[in-house]
Amino acid sequence: MSIFSHYRERYEATQQEELSIKEYLDLCKKDPSVYASAAERMLMAIGEPEMVDTASDPRLSRIFSNKMIKRYKAFGDFYGMEECIQQIVSFFKHAAQGLEEKKQILYLLGPVGGGKSSLAEMLKTLMEKMPIYCIKGSPVFESPLGLFNPDEDGKILEEDYGIPRRYVKTIMSPWAAKRLQEFHGDITQFKVVKVYPSILNQIAITKTEPGDENNQDISSLVGKVDIRQLEEFPQNDPDAYSFSGGLCRANQGLMEFVEMFKAPIKVLHPLLTATQEGNFNSTEGLGAIPFDGIILAHSNESEWQNFRNNKNNEAFIDRVYIVKVPYCLRVKEEMLIYEKLLQNSSLSKAPCAPDTLRMLAQFSVLSRIKEPENSNVYSKMRVYDGENLKDTDPKAKSLQEYKDAAGVDEGMTGLSTRFAFKILSKVFNFDPTEIAANPVHLMYVLEQQIEQEQFPKEVQEKYLNGLKEYISPKYVDFIGKEIQTAYLESYAEYGQNIFDRYVTYADFWIQDQEYRDHETGEILNRASLNEELEKIEKPAGISNPKDFRNEIVNFVLRAKANNSGKSPDWRSYEKLRTVIEKKMFSNTEDLLPVISFNAKASAQDKKKHQDFVQRMVERGYTEKQVRLLSEWYLRVRKSQ
Repeated sequence: MSIFSHYRERYEATQQEELSIKEYLDLCKKDPSVYASAAERMLMAIGEPEMVDTASDPRLSRIFSNKMIKRYKAFGDFYGMEECIQQIVSFFKHAAQGLEEKKQILYLLGPVGGGKSSLAEMLKTLMEKMPIYCIKGSPVFESPLGLFNPDEDGKILEEDYGIPRRYVKTIMSPWAAKRLQEFHGDITQFKVVKVYPSILNQIAITKTEPGDENNQDISSLVGKVDIRQLEEFPQNDPDAYSFSGGLCRANQGLMEFVEMFKAPIKVLHPLLTATQEGNFNSTEGLGAIPFDGIILAHSNESEWQNFRNNKNNEAFIDRVYIVKVPYCLRVKEEMLIYEKLLQNSSLSKAPCAPDTLRMLAQFSVLSRIKEPENSNVYSKMRVYDGENLKDTDPKAKSLQEYKDAAGVDEGMTGLSTRFAFKILSKVFNFDPTEIAANPVHLMYVLEQQIEQEQFPKEVQEKYLNGLKEYISPKYVDFIGKEIQTAYLESYAEYGQNIFDRYVTYADFWIQDQEYRDHETGEILNRASLNEELEKIEKPAGISNPKDFRNEIVNFVLRAKANNSGKSPDWRSYEKLRTVIEKKMFSNTEDLLPVISFNAKASAQDKKKHQDFVQRMVERGYTEKQVRLLSEWYLRVRKSQ
């Protein structure tokens, strides 16, 4: 299908369809979505959730305590926001059931750059998916059911057309009341149109922003008189009124109020009657105007706190359904956010060295989480990311303990995703000759930016300490491992030999037997075996060698039994893999001739160096980055 025919089909699918009142009521009998409320249509657009059993995924089971969680396809790109999205869906579900939420304002509360506006945009996009039925010509897109009297007609509509009485609660607009008089009470003269809500055309979807403190009035919400019509109509005539306010245009749909609490309180009063009573007053003494939609507001926490602390606002506060939208506190999901932002830019194809995004995500998350007591913040970050630190950090607490100690407002402060992406943009463009990103440039840009931002002294110190105490040393280990992995041509074979030898020695040590080496004929007694095992264990800081050896031997025996007697891969057991890598990579001096970019003494060294660079390129680095990172690593190791 060509782009032109696809566009035309899409356009034609959303064009208005006209029906008579009788045809409309007959349609209601067949299809309840015809008279569905805005909250019900939103639920239909969101769709059914995918149920995820977190118990079957080790990482998710630690994060969500083995619970079943719901994921919605519509919000697939909102990473790390499961709780927040579930609260939003609950709001619509309860509102659709006609509960108290139906009369409340959905309010997204969170720090700058946390995703509130993106959520609002997604909800508006979802609102466009389901059509609405309104009286043809109505300036407020009112439901035809507003023409009927709930007391007089409700019972008949329920019996004859299956429309529950709660849907016949809305009133008709002053415009419809005038038309009804012109039709002498004959409602069959009204026509009904099926239309799709539209952000572009402000049909059932509007966006209102706070104006100037001194001159903003309620007309931005409720409309105002159209002075051009006053020649023909009196001032209190519906046809002289411009139904241009946010509430008028958002009937049967969604009104977004940006930075709501920056607006004067007098401007917010119509929102109370609109949500509580389903109608609001105009500025010209007309009859009440119907409103059967959703009001979605969002602002930053400082504005909310100021508003909440004012006792005069209690009535309003009681009508607000708060959904907190904190920053992401999980490293993996924060990285996915950066990847999504990069995909939508020209940097999507630019080289990004391994660990760059992870490092930035860790730095961002560290800035957002609260310092725990009797444990370090880096371990807390790893626990929040779903890691199991039982064997590597005995002081690390459980995720729930950390959360309980931190309180409900964790994630509401720190560095925003917007700040992080600006940093990333600078890093990609840091080198004048190559658009690419790497962690060394990232650390430099972060340090410079932290100083330029002029944060309060204690905040600046916290950020710089996080960089120097955790981020930088961890990267030294990471890049060292990358370089040494690329350096060792027979890396896998070398690791496997150490693994097999360790397991054999441990097995003989546990059985208290001497070991005879088949190749050399050398005999090792229990003390000698212990000495050899400790050469591997000590550099890795194994605190309880006896238990560790038993654990490894049992693991290998089980693996062999399940794999026709074949020894498992040395990387298959995480604890021992880490131990072996530390043993393999303890000697930096051997690396120097191969990884340094100085002139090579021999053709053999030159070949080894070229092979090393090639293997690094295969791992995701550019040649220029290999040189920069290798030289940085050697410099750091020399200074340690």
